[in-house]
Amino acid sequence: MIKVLFADDHEMVRIGVSAYLSSQDDIDVIAEADDGAEAVELALKHRPDIILMDLVMKEMDGIEATKQIVEQWDEAKIIIVTSFLDDEKVYPALEAGATSYMLKTSKAEEIAKAIRETYKGQSILEPEVTGKIMNKMRTPQNTPLHEQLTAREKEILMLMAEGKTNQEISNELYIALKTVKVHVSNVLGKLDVQDRTQAVIYAFKHDLIE
Repeated sequence: MIKVLFADDHEMVRIGVSAYLSSQDDIDVIAEADDGAEAVELALKHRPDIILMDLVMKEMDGIEATKQIVEQWDEAKIIIVTSFLDDEKVYPALEAGATSYMLKTSKAEEIAKAIRETYKGQSILEPEVTGKIMNKMRTPQNTPLHEQLTAREKEILMLMAEGKTNQEISNELYIALKTVKVHVSNVLGKLDVQDRTQAVIYAFKHDLIE
């Protein structure tokens, strides 16, 4: 059963989406929040498998809530569900640590599918979001950034592309979790990207995935 926390300041949206998700055999909405501050509190208390996060909420917005959750629990899987596709919302949300980005115009079954795929370790992005990220990354380089990666960092990037968490990478490579975090940080720095999602998109764009 996939445990879900849903944060949205519109009660009717929460009621409607939660009712649909709870009707699924493999999804259970265990908690709801109507603002960002409550979302942070409930996320750290319940440690749900997936967090559905609205962006514009009272008290604390979804971007700040996402940032605070990830800072205190870096394994959190957060799906942004919003009406906004402007750069001022997309980039900060992904940079804060969101795993997936969906629009509220998506059908309920599409959100359920995104939950399942994100739970499995995949990043689900609206096509428009993927396009924005790739356009941002299309800056001429004399030498491909990925050529700076060490063999170990390339190995880490491959595992990131498979959707593995830091703990899973640690277990698979038999190295300390702190060491994995250092490698991931180095990968992001060398590729000049802000988060794991952008690193994986970079890897696919440059045919680095075997």
